[in-house]
Amino acid sequence: MAALVLAEHDNQTLKAATLNTVTAALACSPEVDILVAGSNADAVATAAAAIPGVRNVILIDDAALLDQLAEPVAAQILALASGYEHLLAAATAHGKNVMPRVAAKLDVAQVSDITNVISADTFARPIYAGNAIATVQSLDANKVLTVRSTGFDATSATGGNAPIEKRNATLCVGGATFVGRDLSKSDRPELTAAKIIVSGGRGLGSGEKYQELIAPLADTLGAALGASRAAVDAGYVPNDYQVGQTGKIVAPDLYVAVGISGAIQHLAGMKDSKVIVAINKDAEAPIFGVADYGLVADLFTAVPELTKALEK
Repeated sequence: MAALVLAEHDNQTLKAATLNTVTAALACSPEVDILVAGSNADAVATAAAAIPGVRNVILIDDAALLDQLAEPVAAQILALASGYEHLLAAATAHGKNVMPRVAAKLDVAQVSDITNVISADTFARPIYAGNAIATVQSLDANKVLTVRSTGFDATSATGGNAPIEKRNATLCVGGATFVGRDLSKSDRPELTAAKIIVSGGRGLGSGEKYQELIAPLADTLGAALGASRAAVDAGYVPNDYQVGQTGKIVAPDLYVAVGISGAIQHLAGMKDSKVIVAINKDAEAPIFGVADYGLVADLFTAVPELTKALEK
């Protein structure tokens, strides 16, 4: 049977995580459809239709789906579920919000954060903060999966020409009510999609030092800003900067860790980065165990020198 991918979007643009999820879906089944559930989301459906390998795009456009709450979005998936063996979404905040509800309503066990498709019913997923990989087999009629985007290469965003099928929304009564959304705005790349990330840890000492040292280095590299949980808990930066098991999972081309010791919680979120550079004054810091390049130095001296050298 076919696989259905829940598109990740903001009603205007298709998020990159969808491309990784489609790759995972194609490993499950050669027949992959994409569900675009939103309001005035025709542009998203058009983008989804251009993804190679996609058989069909189902567009459900309704005002009730504008804010993409878990209840109404899950209702649309459940209305389609009988036609699919695999139901997939990216393991983002949105996917983690919607898919457990889908699994519960279908009375099946969700397989979360998959990083590999071994066969149509068997998947690999990290456990123990990524220190072990579990192989999980699901015998349920519907396999409900969330996909860790760092585990799968993104498929191309162009080259396909799937038909777009418009359907009416399935009514969802009750549940949560949307109150408001407070979004942080930045000209920097989105953390989970950035090719380069510069992260700061508790070793910086304060939020002022974070802005004084980390932000200029990130600007020079055209990088996104990240942080360890310790830095977030200390109030140096907002929690949407957090990289780690309880933050965002990233795998950029270059990850620069400044003043980060390398706790397991943090390593679980960034150790799949292609190149890791660590700057820390403690030569025994665990971060050096995963770093491709390590500099044992006082970050308050080394980072300004590095920034100045890169500006030349």
